[in-house]
Formats: sequence, C-alpha cells, structure tokens
Amino acid sequence: MELLVQKIVVVGGNGFVGSAVCRLALSRGFQVTSISSSGRPYMTPKGHSPAWTSKVDWQKADALRPETYRHLLPGATAVVHTLGTLLEDARYKAALNKGDLGALVRVAVEGVTKSGNPLAERSTKGGYDELNRDSALRVCEAFLESAPSTSVPHPRAFVYVSAEDIFRPFIPARYIESKREAELGIERMMIGSTTFRGVFVRPSLIYHPHFRPLTSPVAALLDLSASLHSKVPPAVPTPSGLFRTLAWLTSRAAPGSLVAPSPLDSVANALTIPPIHVDHVAEAICIAADNAREDVSGVVDVQEMRRLIGWTQKGQPAGNPSLGSS
Repeated sequence: MELLVQKIVVVGGNGFVGSAVCRLALSRGFQVTSISSSGRPYMTPKGHSPAWTSKVDWQKADALRPETYRHLLPGATAVVHTLGTLLEDARYKAALNKGDLGALVRVAVEGVTKSGNPLAERSTKGGYDELNRDSALRVCEAFLESAPSTSVPHPRAFVYVSAEDIFRPFIPARYIESKREAELGIERMMIGSTTFRGVFVRPSLIYHPHFRPLTSPVAALLDLSASLHSKVPPAVPTPSGLFRTLAWLTSRAAPGSLVAPSPLDSVANALTIPPIHVDHVAEAICIAADNAREDVSGVVDVQEMRRLIGWTQKGQPAGNPSLGSS
C-alpha cells in the first residue's frame, strides 16, 4: 500500500499561529503551503527568517477570492484557516510584537469605544466579518468543491481556528460573534458530507514569552486563577461563580444569539479556562489535520487540545514530557 503524503494548506501561514502550524507540520513530515495576502515567508519580530521557512511553499493569494488559490486545494489533504483579527484596528499586532503596552491599551480602548457607539462607522475592509468569518467561509466552500488529486483514505479536514469567549468586555463582542458565525456556516456546509470533516479549534489566551512578551504576565495570572478554581469544591463560592450569577440576573439571551448575552460570562470563562502556548495550539491543529485522525471533529477546546497533545499537569501521570506545560 502506497504511503499517503499529507499536504496541508495553511491560510495565514506567516502569522503568529499560522507560522507555528507550518513549523510543526513540517516536523511531522507534512508538505506545507501557506497562502497570505503578501505571500512573504514568515519572519520573527526582529526580522529573522528561521531555517524551516525554506521548506514551506509561500503563495500570495486572497482568501476572499478563491480563484487565487483554488488550484492548490485538490492536492491538499487538509486546510487550516488561521486568518483572523482580535481587534479591527490592525495596529494591535505591531504593539504586541514590540511589547508596547501603552499602544496596545490605546488601540483596545478605541476599539471598544467605537463598537459601543451606534453612530460610529463599522470597519468592513479587514474587519471582524471579513477576516474572522467571510474569509473562512470562502476558503471552506472552495475546499469542499475541490476533488482530491490522489486517493485519500479518510475525510479531509478543514480546521478553523476559532476562540473561547474570554475577552469581553475588553474586546468588542463582534469578535466572538463573527467566530461563532463562521463555525455555524462551516458546520452547515459539512452536513451530510462523508469526504470532509470540520474542526473548530477554540484556544483561550494564546501566549509566547518571546514573540508576544505582553501576553506572559497575563497568562501567568489566568493560569493561576484557572488552577485555583479547579481545586475549589463545587459547593464553595468562587469569583467565576459570582460573575455567572450576576450575568444570569442581569441579562437574557436574545433569540438566535450564538454567544452568552453578558460580558460577565466571558470574564468568568477567562478565570476558569487556562491560557495555552502557541506551540501547543499548533500541535493540536496538526493532529486534527492528520488524515488518519478522523476521530477529531467539531469543537476542540483547551481541555481537548491538551488531551490530544498528551499534556499533563505536575504530579499526574506523564503524557508527552517533551511538551512540558502551558
């Protein structure tokens, strides 16, 4: 029997999460193609090109225009969509890369203020709807229309990098709403399909101590909070429980809403869901993209990501010691 050569297309492969996916997919023996608006290889925040980038096929394409990348899809055993934005103002990415806390706060405050003003103009080009939702739906639609150029034994995976609802009220609600709308749209496209499977990876706060230094102290605090909450007996009141109670008392879900109505629910989630290292997210994505892992489908949350990569806490039975802890 001929060994299947796995080929994945990573949408946004030169970004923070996408680059980690490309690197770890190569280490698993995958052939990797990245598509992005620039087509440029990944570079570190200091402008360095790691050696592994020479092994990726970097392609320039527009996720919203399938004609620019449709020819790459028949040869793909999986597609990973990492394109997205946490804030509609793209300046936040530069602030994160430079570790400029002041600039990051200013951009975040401006974003929340604008989203709360009904008279403010909503950004469409490069905004939540376009990057978080529409781009994923267009790529998925094109992938579903493609016929594999070689025999593929199991359903081909479309892996969409979504998110946990943990950032409100500091990030506009439209961020998580657009992610959930993308999930729902992909799920609808997959109904009845036996040759494709959808995977929705929902990380919490993704951190990296060197490439995103501002995320490390926040991640440490959230990790401590999640750890403490996990040790509290169910009958004992907790801060997250208080936030959920207040949310229940003050808000009611609107018909058809895809997210919890109150930002207090989001705060409670942030206190109980541990952050996760970008390499752990990427490793879980690569496992989900593996054509042999047809058992991985639907929502993959942080707990499931940890299970997939063999992550264990100190004092528990060892899983994969090379991964360490998040």
